[in-house]
Amino acid sequence: MKELDAKSYDCAAGCPVEATLDLIDGKWKAVILYHLLGDTIRFNELGRRLSRISQRMLTRQLRELETADLIHREIYPEVPLRVEYSLTPLGRSLEPVIRSLWVWGNSYLETRRPSPRAVNGASASAPRAS
Repeated sequence: MKELDAKSYDCAAGCPVEATLDLIDGKWKAVILYHLLGDTIRFNELGRRLSRISQRMLTRQLRELETADLIHREIYPEVPLRVEYSLTPLGRSLEPVIRSLWVWGNSYLETRRPSPRAVNGASASAPRAS
C-alpha cells in the first residue's frame, strides 16, 4: 500500500478524491469496510462473507487497512487463536462514503437487470412472421 504520509499530492481540485481512493482502492477494501460497518467480525467470518477472496488476499487487504488506521485488529491469545476486526474512529468516518457507494451500486444494478419479459424470452413480444 502506498504510504499516504509519504506521498505528496499536488492538491489540485481532485486531490482529496485521490487521497481517499488511495486508502480504499482495490476490489476488496471498500467491501471489507462495508461488512465492518455492522460490528466486529472475526477473520474466518469475513472470509465466508467474501467467498471469492483468497485467504492471502484477505490478509493483505486487512493489513493495509490496519496500516491506514481504518480498522483495528484484536488478537485474543486463546487456543485456537482468535482475531477480530473492527472499524477505528477514522474508519467509521468513512461510513457515509461506503453507504453512498452501496446506494449508487444498488441503483446501477437495478437499471442493468434484465426485465422479466427479456428473461422469459424476448421473442414472445416480437411479432411473428406468417
